[in-house]
Amino acid sequence: MKLEIFEMERFQSIWENRVEHNLSESGVHPMSLGELVPSQDRAALFDERFIYVQTNGSLGLREAIASWHPGANADNVVVGNGTSEANFISIWRLVEPGDEVVMMLPNYMQIWGVVRGQGATVVPWRLSEERGWEADVDELASLVTPRTKLIAVCNPNNPTGSILSEAAMRAIVAVAEKAGAWVLADEVYRGAELDGRETRSFWGLSDRVLVAGGLSKAYGLPGLRIGWVVSQAPLIAELWARKDYLSISPGSLSDRLAQVALRPDVRPKILERTRGIVNANFPVLVEWMKRHGEGFRLVPPRAGAIAYPRYSWPINSTKLVERLRDEESLLMVPGDQFGMDGYLRIGLGNEPAGLKASLSRIDRVLASLGPAPGFKS
Repeated sequence: MKLEIFEMERFQSIWENRVEHNLSESGVHPMSLGELVPSQDRAALFDERFIYVQTNGSLGLREAIASWHPGANADNVVVGNGTSEANFISIWRLVEPGDEVVMMLPNYMQIWGVVRGQGATVVPWRLSEERGWEADVDELASLVTPRTKLIAVCNPNNPTGSILSEAAMRAIVAVAEKAGAWVLADEVYRGAELDGRETRSFWGLSDRVLVAGGLSKAYGLPGLRIGWVVSQAPLIAELWARKDYLSISPGSLSDRLAQVALRPDVRPKILERTRGIVNANFPVLVEWMKRHGEGFRLVPPRAGAIAYPRYSWPINSTKLVERLRDEESLLMVPGDQFGMDGYLRIGLGNEPAGLKASLSRIDRVLASLGPAPGFKS
């Protein structure tokens, strides 16, 4: 297996803790231990032993995850170290050299690299800004062949913040079932909807679905490194077997804190916090873009702490981001890292004062580029 460099992760890993302002993050401002754990439960944490948790995650955590996937139980869940491991073990099990994977784009590019490393072919299924980032399921059907093993989607989507309709979800599943393929649905942004209506999960639409999720994005708990896959029990058992060769078990304290985060009295409060941050920040971004006239065009995101505007200045997105990093100590993700020059992924998860300060730094670099020329079409 020969893996290419995961450009976005390497770029963020090197720079996100060196800059003064980080707009590259796609989740909300991380929670503290004091914010997560109710005061009456904190003392018990000091008695936690740093044991090896069962390698597929503790029974309590798997039951908590299953509880909001109707009809699932603990045997339908395997816990990984982040959604990244969840995605990895899923592809490792399902995809072989010579297979094809139809992948929704733009998307988190981990799956792109892992599939190619497996000796399989990625077949791009592109969302279109002109369609409001809505999925063209007829196009999907035309891309599927007898070699298609997997259809990979991200819903809500990274980086656009779009959400598939239930009709589109059912159509995707129907295409997969007809081809004998699987659907891998990355749902890590589920729960971060701006309107507060939680996105319908792919879970339950077909036996050929794997749902990946985690606590990094919608929950503001990236440092816990807790992710999961929910699917049919026999397949989950096979994913568990692969996980034994990777990270072994989740961290014991992370497993314990994840159970707290998913408690019925805690989970809604965390997601309310997330939506509050995003709904406070999005109008700030919109007002800022309006001040630049024809400089930006944006399909408003429906979920996630991210926006994906197109800009009209004639500068490569990586070069623009490098200038922001070097001149203003500010980090964003260039559209190049999604294979789409001319776009920027802007994080909306910071505290509002921090976002305003970041945007003022972007202004200085944009001013040096001259007036926005606007879009030709």
